[in-house]
Amino acid sequence: MTNFLGEKEKLTFECETGNYHTFCPISCVSWLYQKIEDSFFLVIGTKTCGYFLQNALGVMIFAEPRYAMAELEESDISAKLNDYKELKRLCFQIKEDRNPSVIVWIGTCTTEIIKMDLEGMAPQLEREIGIPIVVARANGLDYAFTQGEDTVLAAMAQRCPSGVSKDDELQSSLETSTTVLKPNKEKNFLFSPTAKKNLLQTKVEFKKQKEVFSEESSSQIFEKSIDSVNTSDQEYLKKSQKETNPKLVLFGSLPNTVATQLKLELNRQGIEISGWLPSTRYSDLPILDSNTYVCGVNPFLSRTATTLMRRRKCKLISAPFPIGPDGTKAWIEKICSIYGKNPIGLDERESKIWEGLEDSLKLVRGKSVFFMGDNLLEISLARFLIRCGMIVYEIGIPYMDRRYQAAELAFLEKTCFEMNVPMPRIVEKPDNYYQISRIRELQPDLVITGMAHANPLEARNITTKWSVEFTFAQIHGFTNAREILDLVTRPLRRNENIHSFAQSFGSKNPSFVQNL
Repeated sequence: MTNFLGEKEKLTFECETGNYHTFCPISCVSWLYQKIEDSFFLVIGTKTCGYFLQNALGVMIFAEPRYAMAELEESDISAKLNDYKELKRLCFQIKEDRNPSVIVWIGTCTTEIIKMDLEGMAPQLEREIGIPIVVARANGLDYAFTQGEDTVLAAMAQRCPSGVSKDDELQSSLETSTTVLKPNKEKNFLFSPTAKKNLLQTKVEFKKQKEVFSEESSSQIFEKSIDSVNTSDQEYLKKSQKETNPKLVLFGSLPNTVATQLKLELNRQGIEISGWLPSTRYSDLPILDSNTYVCGVNPFLSRTATTLMRRRKCKLISAPFPIGPDGTKAWIEKICSIYGKNPIGLDERESKIWEGLEDSLKLVRGKSVFFMGDNLLEISLARFLIRCGMIVYEIGIPYMDRRYQAAELAFLEKTCFEMNVPMPRIVEKPDNYYQISRIRELQPDLVITGMAHANPLEARNITTKWSVEFTFAQIHGFTNAREILDLVTRPLRRNENIHSFAQSFGSKNPSFVQNL
Protein backbone atom coordinates (compact mmCIF):
# COMPACT_ATOMS: atom_id res chain seq x y z
CA MET A 1 0.00 0.00 0.00
CA THR A 2 1.10 3.55 -0.60
CA ASN A 3 0.23 6.81 1.04
CA PHE A 4 -1.03 9.98 -0.60
CA LEU A 5 2.56 10.94 -1.53
CA GLY A 6 2.69 7.86 -3.71
CA GLU A 7 5.52 6.09 -1.92
CA LYS A 8 5.66 3.55 0.87
CA GLU A 9 6.71 4.89 4.27
CA LYS A 10 7.70 3.36 7.54
CA LEU A 11 7.71 4.67 11.07
CA THR A 12 10.84 6.63 11.94
CA PHE A 13 12.30 6.59 15.43
CA GLU A 14 14.58 9.22 16.89
CA CYS A 15 16.06 9.84 20.32
CA GLU A 16 17.03 13.35 21.36
CA THR A 17 18.12 12.33 24.92
CA GLY A 18 16.38 15.27 26.54
CA ASN A 19 15.36 15.45 30.19
CA TYR A 20 12.15 13.95 31.55
CA HIS A 21 9.71 16.88 31.33
CA THR A 22 6.91 14.86 32.88
CA PHE A 23 4.67 14.67 35.90
CA CYS A 24 6.35 13.02 38.91
CA PRO A 25 5.98 9.20 38.97
CA ILE A 26 5.13 9.11 42.70
CA SER A 27 1.68 10.36 41.69
CA CYS A 28 0.82 6.72 40.90
CA VAL A 29 -0.08 6.51 44.60
CA SER A 30 -3.20 8.55 43.85
CA TRP A 31 -4.88 5.74 41.90
CA LEU A 32 -3.11 2.64 43.23
CA TYR A 33 -4.11 3.16 46.87
CA GLN A 34 -7.73 3.32 45.72
CA LYS A 35 -7.39 0.25 43.50
CA ILE A 36 -5.75 -1.97 46.16
CA GLU A 37 -8.22 -1.46 48.95
CA ASP A 38 -6.32 -3.18 51.77
CA SER A 39 -2.95 -1.52 51.06
CA PHE A 40 -0.98 1.33 52.58
CA PHE A 41 1.53 3.39 50.58
CA LEU A 42 4.47 5.00 52.38
CA VAL A 43 6.30 7.54 50.20
CA ILE A 44 9.87 8.07 51.44
CA GLY A 45 11.06 11.51 50.37
CA THR A 46 11.50 15.16 51.30
CA LYS A 47 8.97 17.87 52.06
CA THR A 48 8.88 18.70 48.35
CA CYS A 49 7.43 15.24 47.64
CA GLY A 50 4.82 15.82 50.34
CA TYR A 51 3.85 19.21 48.92
CA PHE A 52 3.59 17.70 45.45
CA LEU A 53 1.30 14.88 46.59
CA GLN A 54 -0.84 17.28 48.58
CA ASN A 55 -1.29 19.58 45.59
CA ALA A 56 -1.60 16.82 42.99
CA LEU A 57 -4.23 14.87 44.89
CA GLY A 58 -6.16 17.97 45.92
CA VAL A 59 -9.08 17.46 48.27
CA MET A 60 -8.42 13.72 48.59
CA ILE A 61 -5.97 14.60 51.35
CA PHE A 62 -8.98 15.41 53.55
CA ALA A 63 -10.54 11.99 52.98
CA GLU A 64 -7.86 10.40 55.22
CA PRO A 65 -6.56 8.08 52.50
CA ARG A 66 -4.25 5.11 52.94
CA TYR A 67 -0.94 6.76 52.14
CA ALA A 68 1.56 8.83 54.09
CA MET A 69 4.89 10.61 53.74
CA ALA A 70 8.06 9.52 55.51
CA GLU A 71 9.78 12.92 55.31
CA LEU A 72 13.56 12.91 55.27
CA GLU A 73 15.08 15.68 57.40
CA GLU A 74 18.63 17.00 57.32
CA SER A 75 19.66 14.52 60.00
CA ASP A 76 18.41 11.65 57.82
CA ILE A 77 20.23 12.86 54.73
CA SER A 78 23.47 13.42 56.68
CA ALA A 79 23.20 9.85 58.08
CA LYS A 80 22.91 10.96 61.71
CA LEU A 81 19.75 8.91 62.22
CA ASN A 82 19.21 5.18 61.77
CA ASP A 83 16.99 4.66 58.71
CA TYR A 84 15.90 1.21 59.83
CA LYS A 85 14.75 2.36 63.27
CA GLU A 86 12.82 5.30 61.84
CA LEU A 87 11.03 3.19 59.20
CA LYS A 88 10.35 0.52 61.82
CA ARG A 89 8.69 3.11 64.07
CA LEU A 90 6.53 4.37 61.19
CA CYS A 91 5.52 0.88 60.04
CA PHE A 92 4.49 -0.18 63.55
CA GLN A 93 2.43 3.00 63.79
CA ILE A 94 0.79 2.17 60.43
CA LYS A 95 0.05 -1.35 61.63
CA GLU A 96 -1.53 -0.05 64.82
CA ASP A 97 -3.64 2.62 63.11
CA ARG A 98 -4.62 0.85 59.86
CA ASN A 99 -3.51 -2.80 59.98
CA PRO A 100 -3.19 -3.12 56.16
CA SER A 101 -2.61 -6.38 54.31
CA VAL A 102 0.47 -4.93 52.56
CA ILE A 103 2.70 -1.86 52.92
CA VAL A 104 4.26 -0.44 49.77
CA TRP A 105 7.41 1.63 50.14
CA ILE A 106 7.74 4.19 47.33
CA GLY A 107 11.31 5.34 46.78
CA THR A 108 11.89 8.86 45.48
CA CYS A 109 14.76 10.84 43.98
CA THR A 110 16.20 11.54 47.43
CA THR A 111 16.37 7.87 48.43
CA GLU A 112 18.26 7.20 45.20
CA ILE A 113 20.72 10.03 45.72
CA ILE A 114 21.58 9.14 49.34
CA LYS A 115 21.57 5.42 48.48
CA MET A 116 19.01 4.15 50.97
CA ASP A 117 18.96 0.36 50.91
CA LEU A 118 15.18 -0.05 50.98
CA GLU A 119 15.31 -3.52 49.42
CA GLY A 120 17.75 -4.66 52.12
CA MET A 121 15.76 -3.28 55.06
CA ALA A 122 12.32 -4.47 53.91
CA PRO A 123 12.67 -8.27 54.45
CA GLN A 124 13.95 -7.93 58.02
CA LEU A 125 11.29 -5.40 58.97
CA GLU A 126 8.64 -7.53 57.27
CA ARG A 127 9.48 -10.41 59.59
CA GLU A 128 9.29 -8.14 62.64
CA ILE A 129 5.91 -6.53 61.95
CA GLY A 130 4.30 -9.53 60.23
CA ILE A 131 3.02 -7.55 57.22
CA PRO A 132 4.34 -7.91 53.65
CA ILE A 133 6.44 -4.93 52.52
CA VAL A 134 6.76 -4.30 48.77
CA VAL A 135 9.53 -1.93 47.66
CA ALA A 136 9.06 0.06 44.43
CA ARG A 137 11.25 2.78 42.96
CA ALA A 138 9.35 5.74 41.53
CA ASN A 139 12.00 8.43 41.26
CA GLY A 140 11.79 11.04 38.55
CA LEU A 141 15.47 10.56 37.66
CA ASP A 142 14.94 7.16 36.04
CA TYR A 143 11.21 6.93 35.39
CA ALA A 144 8.56 8.98 33.62
CA PHE A 145 5.10 9.88 34.91
CA THR A 146 3.13 6.63 34.63
CA GLN A 147 6.13 4.32 35.09
CA GLY A 148 5.59 4.64 38.83
CA GLU A 149 2.73 2.17 38.47
CA ASP A 150 4.98 -0.05 36.38
CA THR A 151 7.57 -0.39 39.15
CA VAL A 152 4.89 -1.11 41.78
CA LEU A 153 3.24 -3.84 39.69
CA ALA A 154 6.61 -5.36 38.77
CA ALA A 155 7.48 -5.64 42.47
CA MET A 156 4.02 -7.00 43.31
CA ALA A 157 4.18 -9.59 40.51
CA GLN A 158 6.96 -11.37 42.39
CA ARG A 159 4.64 -11.74 45.40
CA CYS A 160 1.92 -13.50 43.43
CA PRO A 161 1.36 -17.17 44.31
CA SER A 162 2.49 -19.90 41.95
CA GLY A 163 0.31 -22.66 40.54
CA VAL A 164 2.20 -25.40 42.40
CA SER A 165 0.25 -26.66 45.41
CA LYS A 166 1.83 -27.54 48.75
CA ASP A 167 1.24 -31.26 48.11
CA ASP A 168 3.12 -31.04 44.81
CA GLU A 169 5.97 -29.15 46.48
CA LEU A 170 6.13 -31.83 49.21
CA GLN A 171 6.09 -34.62 46.65
CA SER A 172 8.87 -33.01 44.61
CA SER A 173 10.94 -32.49 47.76
CA LEU A 174 10.46 -36.17 48.70
CA GLU A 175 11.48 -37.27 45.22
CA THR A 176 14.54 -35.05 45.42
CA SER A 177 15.49 -36.41 48.84
CA THR A 178 14.98 -40.00 47.60
CA THR A 179 17.20 -39.32 44.61
CA VAL A 180 19.88 -37.76 46.79
CA LEU A 181 19.85 -40.57 49.38
CA LYS A 182 19.82 -43.38 46.82
CA PRO A 183 22.87 -45.56 47.62
CA ASN A 184 25.71 -45.77 45.18
CA LYS A 185 26.92 -49.31 44.57
CA GLU A 186 30.42 -48.14 43.78
CA LYS A 187 30.86 -46.69 47.31
CA ASN A 188 30.72 -48.28 50.76
CA PHE A 189 28.52 -46.45 53.30
CA LEU A 190 29.03 -46.61 57.07
CA PHE A 191 25.63 -46.69 58.83
CA SER A 192 25.17 -45.52 62.40
CA PRO A 193 23.38 -47.85 64.91
CA THR A 194 20.20 -45.75 64.57
CA ALA A 195 20.28 -46.04 60.79
CA LYS A 196 20.76 -49.82 61.03
CA LYS A 197 17.77 -50.08 63.40
CA ASN A 198 15.53 -48.07 61.04
CA LEU A 199 16.64 -50.17 58.10
CA LEU A 200 15.81 -53.40 60.01
CA GLN A 201 12.31 -52.10 60.90
CA THR A 202 11.70 -51.23 57.25
CA LYS A 203 12.62 -54.80 56.19
CA VAL A 204 10.24 -56.32 58.76
CA GLU A 205 7.33 -54.10 57.65
CA PHE A 206 8.00 -54.91 54.01
CA LYS A 207 7.96 -58.64 54.80
CA LYS A 208 4.57 -58.33 56.57
CA GLN A 209 3.08 -56.42 53.60
CA LYS A 210 4.38 -59.12 51.26
CA GLU A 211 2.66 -61.86 53.28
CA VAL A 212 -0.66 -59.95 53.28
CA PHE A 213 -0.34 -59.36 49.56
CA SER A 214 0.21 -63.10 48.88
CA GLU A 215 -3.03 -63.94 50.72
CA GLU A 216 -5.20 -61.73 48.48
CA SER A 217 -7.07 -63.35 45.63
CA SER A 218 -6.12 -62.74 42.05
CA SER A 219 -9.47 -61.05 41.37
CA GLN A 220 -8.85 -58.49 44.13
CA ILE A 221 -5.41 -57.79 42.73
CA PHE A 222 -6.92 -57.30 39.26
CA GLU A 223 -9.59 -54.90 40.59
CA LYS A 224 -6.96 -52.86 42.44
CA SER A 225 -4.82 -52.61 39.33
CA ILE A 226 -7.83 -51.39 37.30
CA ASP A 227 -8.61 -48.77 39.96
CA SER A 228 -5.02 -47.56 39.96
CA VAL A 229 -5.05 -47.28 36.14
CA ASN A 230 -8.33 -45.33 36.20
CA THR A 231 -6.96 -43.02 38.88
CA SER A 232 -3.79 -42.36 36.91
CA ASP A 233 -5.84 -41.74 33.74
CA GLN A 234 -8.04 -39.22 35.57
CA GLU A 235 -5.01 -37.41 36.93
CA TYR A 236 -3.47 -37.35 33.45
CA LEU A 237 -6.67 -35.98 31.92
CA LYS A 238 -6.90 -33.26 34.56
CA LYS A 239 -3.28 -32.32 34.01
CA SER A 240 -3.67 -32.24 30.22
CA GLN A 241 -6.85 -30.20 30.55
CA LYS A 242 -5.01 -27.63 32.63
CA GLU A 243 -2.27 -27.42 30.01
CA THR A 244 -4.71 -27.03 27.12
CA ASN A 245 -6.75 -24.36 28.93
CA PRO A 246 -4.22 -21.85 30.22
CA LYS A 247 -5.32 -19.10 32.58
CA LEU A 248 -5.64 -15.47 31.46
CA VAL A 249 -4.42 -12.68 33.73
CA LEU A 250 -4.69 -9.00 32.78
CA PHE A 251 -2.24 -6.51 34.24
CA GLY A 252 -2.72 -2.77 34.60
CA SER A 253 -4.67 -0.55 36.98
CA LEU A 254 -8.12 0.45 35.75
CA PRO A 255 -11.24 1.75 37.51
CA ASN A 256 -13.54 -1.08 38.55
CA THR A 257 -16.22 -0.01 36.07
CA VAL A 258 -13.78 -0.10 33.13
CA ALA A 259 -12.31 -3.44 34.27
CA THR A 260 -15.84 -4.88 34.40
CA GLN A 261 -16.54 -3.65 30.87
CA LEU A 262 -13.44 -5.38 29.48
CA LYS A 263 -14.30 -8.53 31.42
CA LEU A 264 -17.79 -8.62 29.92
CA GLU A 265 -16.40 -8.06 26.41
CA LEU A 266 -14.17 -11.13 26.79
CA ASN A 267 -16.98 -13.13 28.38
CA ARG A 268 -19.08 -12.52 25.26
CA GLN A 269 -16.34 -14.29 23.32
CA GLY A 270 -16.32 -17.25 25.74
CA ILE A 271 -13.09 -16.22 27.51
CA GLU A 272 -12.84 -16.05 31.29
CA ILE A 273 -10.35 -13.87 33.18
CA SER A 274 -8.57 -15.67 36.01
CA GLY A 275 -7.34 -12.53 37.74
CA TRP A 276 -6.02 -8.97 37.60
CA LEU A 277 -2.72 -7.46 38.61
CA PRO A 278 -3.23 -5.44 40.74
CA SER A 279 -6.19 -7.08 42.44
CA THR A 280 -8.71 -5.26 44.59
CA ARG A 281 -7.28 -6.98 47.66
CA TYR A 282 -3.68 -8.04 48.18
CA SER A 283 -4.81 -11.49 49.34
CA ASP A 284 -6.49 -12.03 45.94
CA LEU A 285 -3.35 -11.69 43.81
CA PRO A 286 -3.59 -13.98 40.75
CA ILE A 287 -1.76 -17.27 40.41
CA LEU A 288 1.16 -16.95 37.98
CA ASP A 289 3.06 -19.84 36.42
CA SER A 290 4.09 -21.24 33.05
CA ASN A 291 0.46 -22.14 32.32
CA THR A 292 -0.66 -18.50 32.45
CA TYR A 293 -1.18 -16.05 29.61
CA VAL A 294 -0.80 -12.39 30.56
CA CYS A 295 -1.95 -9.35 28.59
CA GLY A 296 -1.45 -5.68 29.38
CA VAL A 297 -4.06 -2.94 29.17
CA ASN A 298 -1.66 0.02 29.34
CA PRO A 299 1.38 0.79 27.17
CA PHE A 300 3.64 1.90 30.04
CA LEU A 301 3.94 -1.48 31.79
CA SER A 302 7.00 -2.87 30.01
CA ARG A 303 8.91 -3.64 33.23
CA THR A 304 5.92 -5.56 34.60
CA ALA A 305 5.66 -7.54 31.35
CA THR A 306 9.36 -8.41 31.53
CA THR A 307 9.03 -9.55 35.15
CA LEU A 308 6.02 -11.73 34.33
CA MET A 309 7.87 -13.42 31.48
CA ARG A 310 11.34 -13.85 32.99
CA ARG A 311 10.65 -14.30 36.68
CA ARG A 312 7.22 -15.97 36.62
CA LYS A 313 7.57 -17.77 33.25
CA CYS A 314 4.22 -16.45 31.96
CA LYS A 315 3.40 -16.13 28.26
CA LEU A 316 2.80 -12.55 27.09
CA ILE A 317 0.03 -11.81 24.57
CA SER A 318 1.38 -8.99 22.41
CA ALA A 319 -1.67 -7.00 21.33
CA PRO A 320 -2.66 -3.38 20.67
CA PHE A 321 -4.02 -1.73 23.76
CA PRO A 322 -7.80 -1.38 24.30
CA ILE A 323 -7.88 2.39 23.76
CA GLY A 324 -10.54 3.51 21.28
CA PRO A 325 -12.97 1.21 19.46
CA ASP A 326 -10.31 0.19 16.94
CA GLY A 327 -7.78 -0.71 19.63
CA THR A 328 -10.36 -2.52 21.75
CA LYS A 329 -11.46 -4.63 18.80
CA ALA A 330 -7.85 -5.54 17.91
CA TRP A 331 -7.10 -6.34 21.57
CA ILE A 332 -10.05 -8.74 21.84
CA GLU A 333 -9.28 -10.34 18.47
CA LYS A 334 -5.69 -11.09 19.49
CA ILE A 335 -6.77 -12.73 22.76
CA CYS A 336 -9.40 -14.75 20.88
CA SER A 337 -6.76 -15.96 18.40
CA ILE A 338 -4.60 -17.23 21.27
CA TYR A 339 -7.51 -19.22 22.73
CA GLY A 340 -8.75 -20.45 19.33
CA LYS A 341 -12.00 -18.49 19.45
CA ASN A 342 -13.73 -16.88 16.48
CA PRO A 343 -14.65 -13.26 17.39
CA ILE A 344 -18.39 -12.67 17.32
CA GLY A 345 -20.01 -9.35 16.53
CA LEU A 346 -16.91 -7.16 16.91
CA ASP A 347 -17.22 -5.50 13.48
CA GLU A 348 -20.83 -4.49 14.10
CA ARG A 349 -19.99 -3.25 17.60
CA GLU A 350 -17.10 -1.11 16.35
CA SER A 351 -19.20 0.36 13.51
CA LYS A 352 -21.95 1.28 15.95
CA ILE A 353 -19.48 3.11 18.20
CA TRP A 354 -18.05 5.09 15.27
CA GLU A 355 -21.57 6.09 14.19
CA GLY A 356 -22.27 7.43 17.67
CA LEU A 357 -19.11 9.56 17.55
CA GLU A 358 -19.90 11.23 14.24
CA ASP A 359 -20.78 14.61 15.79
CA SER A 360 -17.30 14.89 17.33
CA LEU A 361 -15.52 13.38 14.33
CA LYS A 362 -16.77 16.22 12.13
CA LEU A 363 -14.88 18.67 14.32
CA VAL A 364 -11.51 16.85 14.32
CA ARG A 365 -11.31 15.62 10.71
CA GLY A 366 -8.47 17.29 8.87
CA LYS A 367 -7.09 18.87 12.05
CA SER A 368 -3.45 18.36 13.05
CA VAL A 369 -2.07 17.40 16.47
CA PHE A 370 1.42 17.36 18.03
CA PHE A 371 2.37 15.21 21.06
CA MET A 372 5.15 16.63 23.24
CA GLY A 373 5.29 13.50 25.45
CA ASP A 374 4.39 12.92 29.08
CA ASN A 375 2.42 9.81 30.10
CA LEU A 376 3.53 7.09 27.61
CA LEU A 377 -0.02 6.84 26.21
CA GLU A 378 1.03 8.85 23.15
CA ILE A 379 1.32 5.97 20.64
CA SER A 380 -2.14 4.59 21.38
CA LEU A 381 -3.79 8.03 21.46
CA ALA A 382 -2.11 9.04 18.19
CA ARG A 383 -3.31 5.85 16.50
CA PHE A 384 -6.88 6.50 17.64
CA LEU A 385 -6.81 10.16 16.54
CA ILE A 386 -5.44 9.18 13.12
CA ARG A 387 -8.34 6.75 12.80
CA CYS A 388 -10.64 9.68 13.66
CA GLY A 389 -9.28 11.61 10.67
CA MET A 390 -6.60 13.76 12.29
CA ILE A 391 -3.02 14.26 11.12
CA VAL A 392 -0.28 13.60 13.70
CA TYR A 393 2.94 15.48 13.00
CA GLU A 394 5.07 14.11 15.82
CA ILE A 395 4.74 11.69 18.72
CA GLY A 396 7.03 12.64 21.58
CA ILE A 397 7.34 9.95 24.23
CA PRO A 398 9.57 9.88 27.34
CA TYR A 399 10.42 6.17 27.06
CA MET A 400 9.84 3.65 24.29
CA ASP A 401 10.02 -0.14 24.62
CA ARG A 402 9.57 -1.33 21.04
CA ARG A 403 9.24 -4.98 22.06
CA TYR A 404 6.36 -4.41 24.45
CA GLN A 405 4.62 -1.95 22.08
CA ALA A 406 5.41 -3.92 18.90
CA ALA A 407 1.76 -4.78 18.20
CA GLU A 408 0.66 -1.17 18.85
CA LEU A 409 3.36 0.21 16.54
CA ALA A 410 2.36 -2.21 13.78
CA PHE A 411 -1.28 -1.20 14.26
CA LEU A 412 -0.31 2.48 14.06
CA GLU A 413 1.49 1.86 10.79
CA LYS A 414 -1.48 -0.06 9.41
CA THR A 415 -3.89 2.72 10.47
CA CYS A 416 -1.79 5.36 8.66
CA PHE A 417 -1.90 3.31 5.45
CA GLU A 418 -5.65 2.76 5.68
CA MET A 419 -6.36 6.43 6.40
CA ASN A 420 -3.89 7.47 3.68
CA VAL A 421 -1.95 9.90 5.87
CA PRO A 422 1.82 10.33 6.34
CA MET A 423 3.62 8.47 9.11
CA PRO A 424 4.32 10.56 12.21
CA ARG A 425 7.78 10.97 13.66
CA ILE A 426 8.35 9.16 16.95
CA VAL A 427 10.84 10.97 19.18
CA GLU A 428 12.00 9.35 22.41
CA LYS A 429 13.12 11.64 25.26
CA PRO A 430 12.47 14.74 23.14
CA ASP A 431 14.40 17.97 23.68
CA ASN A 432 11.86 20.70 24.40
CA TYR A 433 13.92 23.43 22.71
CA TYR A 434 13.84 21.58 19.40
CA GLN A 435 10.21 20.59 19.87
CA ILE A 436 9.06 24.17 20.32
CA SER A 437 10.95 25.13 17.16
CA ARG A 438 9.13 22.39 15.24
CA ILE A 439 5.78 23.49 16.70
CA ARG A 440 6.39 27.05 15.49
CA GLU A 441 7.19 25.74 12.02
CA LEU A 442 4.34 23.21 11.72
CA GLN A 443 1.62 25.29 13.44
CA PRO A 444 -0.53 22.34 14.58
CA ASP A 445 -4.16 22.85 15.51
CA LEU A 446 -3.61 21.16 18.89
CA VAL A 447 -0.60 20.36 21.08
CA ILE A 448 -1.00 17.67 23.76
CA THR A 449 1.61 18.48 26.38
CA GLY A 450 2.47 18.41 30.06
CA MET A 451 1.23 20.98 32.50
CA ALA A 452 4.57 22.82 32.60
CA HIS A 453 4.42 23.85 28.93
CA ALA A 454 0.71 24.48 28.46
CA ASN A 455 0.54 28.10 29.61
CA PRO A 456 3.69 29.28 27.75
CA LEU A 457 2.34 27.75 24.54
CA GLU A 458 -1.12 29.22 25.06
CA ALA A 459 0.52 32.64 25.48
CA ARG A 460 1.90 32.17 21.97
CA ASN A 461 -1.56 31.41 20.51
CA ILE A 462 -0.99 27.65 20.37
CA THR A 463 -3.97 25.55 21.48
CA THR A 464 -2.99 22.95 24.09
CA LYS A 465 -4.42 20.09 26.11
CA TRP A 466 -2.98 18.64 29.30
CA SER A 467 -1.76 15.08 28.75
CA VAL A 468 -2.28 14.28 32.44
CA GLU A 469 -6.04 14.44 31.87
CA PHE A 470 -5.87 11.36 29.63
CA THR A 471 -4.16 9.46 32.46
CA PHE A 472 -6.95 10.07 34.96
CA ALA A 473 -9.83 9.77 32.47
CA GLN A 474 -11.58 6.51 31.58
CA ILE A 475 -10.35 5.92 28.03
CA HIS A 476 -10.32 2.10 27.71
CA GLY A 477 -12.92 -0.04 25.98
CA PHE A 478 -15.64 0.54 23.40
CA THR A 479 -17.92 2.75 25.46
CA ASN A 480 -15.22 5.19 26.64
CA ALA A 481 -14.08 6.32 23.19
CA ARG A 482 -16.23 9.44 23.52
CA GLU A 483 -14.27 10.43 26.63
CA ILE A 484 -11.08 10.68 24.54
CA LEU A 485 -12.78 12.77 21.86
CA ASP A 486 -14.35 15.05 24.46
CA LEU A 487 -10.91 15.79 25.90
CA VAL A 488 -9.50 16.50 22.43
CA THR A 489 -12.41 18.57 21.12
CA ARG A 490 -12.88 20.68 24.26
CA PRO A 491 -10.10 23.20 23.44
CA LEU A 492 -11.13 23.19 19.76
CA ARG A 493 -14.74 23.97 20.68
CA ARG A 494 -13.54 26.67 23.04
CA ASN A 495 -11.61 28.35 20.23
CA GLU A 496 -14.63 28.19 17.94
CA ASN A 497 -16.86 29.71 20.62
CA ILE A 498 -14.40 32.52 21.28
CA HIS A 499 -14.07 33.21 17.56
CA SER A 500 -17.82 33.27 16.97
CA PHE A 501 -18.34 35.46 20.05
CA ALA A 502 -15.67 37.89 18.87
CA GLN A 503 -17.28 38.14 15.44
CA SER A 504 -20.80 38.71 16.78
CA PHE A 505 -19.67 41.16 19.45
CA GLY A 506 -17.21 42.88 17.11
CA SER A 507 -19.88 43.62 14.55
CA LYS A 508 -21.58 45.80 17.18
CA ASN A 509 -18.33 47.18 18.67
CA PRO A 510 -15.66 47.76 15.99
CA SER A 511 -13.24 49.11 18.61
CA PHE A 512 -13.29 45.69 20.35
CA VAL A 513 -12.06 43.99 17.17
CA GLN A 514 -9.27 46.55 16.75
CA ASN A 515 -8.09 45.90 20.30
CA LEU A 516 -7.98 42.16 19.61
